Amino acid sequence: MTETNGESHAEAHGGSLGSRLNWLRAAVLGANDGILSTAGLVVGVAGATDDRTALLTAGLAGLLAGSMSMAAGEYVSVSTQRDSEKAALAMEKRELKEQPEAELEELTELLQDRGLTRDVAREAAAQLTERDALRAHARVELNIDPDDLTNPWHAAGASFLSFTVGALLPLLAIVLPPADWRLGVTVVSSLAALVFTGWASARLGAAAPKPAMARNVAGGALAMAVTYLAGALLGAAGA
Repeated sequence: MTETNGESHAEAHGGSLGSRLNWLRAAVLGANDGILSTAGLVVGVAGATDDRTALLTAGLAGLLAGSMSMAAGEYVSVSTQRDSEKAALAMEKRELKEQPEAELEELTELLQDRGLTRDVAREAAAQLTERDALRAHARVELNIDPDDLTNPWHAAGASFLSFTVGALLPLLAIVLPPADWRLGVTVVSSLAALVFTGWASARLGAAAPKPAMARNVAGGALAMAVTYLAGALLGAAGA
C-alpha cells in the first residue's frame, strides 16, 4: 500500500506541475499575441500617418479589443471544460452509488494497468474506495482533482493580463519616440520581444528554441511588412 500511496503522491505533484506549465505557456502565448497583433496594427497605421493621436487611438483600440476578446474566449473555453469536469464527477458519483462492485473492479483494473499486480491492485483499490471512492476514481480514472477544477475567471484574467502586457510594448514604442524613430523602434523592439516569447514557449514545451524563435520573428516581420504596406498604400491614396 505504501507503493500505491507514493505513486498517487507523485501523480498529484506531476499534475500540479503540468497545470502550472500550461498556465505559463498560455501566458507566454497571450503576450505573444498581444505583441504581434498590436505591432501589426500600429505599424499599419504608421504607414498611413505619423499623427501621434491617431497611432495612440489605434493602438489602444487594438489593445482593448484584443485583450477583451482573449479574455472572453478563454472564459467560454474554460467554462465548457469545467462543466465537462463537473458532469463527469456527477456521473462517477452516481455510478459509485448504483454499482459499487463494478466500480471497484474498474479501479482495480486501472491500477493494474499502472503496473501493480492483481492482488496489490485489488487491495489498493479497496483501501482507496474506503477512504474516498469519488476522489480515487476522479484522479485515477478521470485525471481530475475534485479540489482543483479549472477556474474560468482565473483563465480570463490571465489571458487579459498577458495580452495587455504584450500589447503595451509596441503601443509605447510607436507613441513615445520622436516621429523619425517611431517605426524603427517599434519594429526592432517588437521583433526582440517575439524572440523572447518564442524562446520561452519552446522552453516551456521542452522543444528546441531556435526554430520557434525563427518562426516567431518571421511571422512578426511578415505581419508588420504587410500591414505597413497596406497603410502606406491607403495613405498615398488619401483614404
